[in-house]
Amino acid sequence: MIVFGAILLILGLVLNIYWLWVVGVILMVVGAVFWLLGSIGRPVGGRRAWY
Repeated sequence: MIVFGAILLILGLVLNIYWLWVVGVILMVVGAVFWLLGSIGRPVGGRRAWY
């Protein structure tokens, strides 16, 4: 999710599409929060690990 957000962020900046940039930032923030919660062992969405 973080990588996809970064790709959208870069595309939004290069193509000058504001909403694409916003979606990229949101995906990066949500991905970082999930990564942080998962790294400290907190269940995300009721599951400790996603396969």
